[in-house]
Amino acid sequence: MSSESMPINSPETIEEVLKSSRTIAVVGLSSNPMRPSYGVARYLQQMGYRIIPVNPNESQVLGERAWPTLAAVPEPFDLVNIFRRSEEAGHHVDEAIRIGARAVWMQDDVIDEAAAQRAVDAGLLVVMDRCMLREHMRMGK
Repeated sequence: MSSESMPINSPETIEEVLKSSRTIAVVGLSSNPMRPSYGVARYLQQMGYRIIPVNPNESQVLGERAWPTLAAVPEPFDLVNIFRRSEEAGHHVDEAIRIGARAVWMQDDVIDEAAAQRAVDAGLLVVMDRCMLREHMRMGK
């Protein structure tokens, strides 16, 4: 499906990302159980998604080896889920584009319109300023 037919944050885009993504690189995933990234990633892992932590400050999270960057991850993944400040998100979106990810999901309050547009222009599915856990529960996936 072309990105033109899958606008940012449309219900169709959200459903397609949730349905077609099985392996998720989680940028900014923390080993601190109090952090939103940990709770969301743990939920997704429990729902059958494979989680790949991407955080240079972690060695392992949720039983998975952590990698310092997306480019360092030695296996393919479907989705880049970003838990970083908005001003940091664009760098990770650009890295996702470079490595050929299928989709980018920027969590609640992570907003970078220009980066989102670059991803759409590169053919990626894009969800921005939405919680993947909440959307997953809402759609009953």
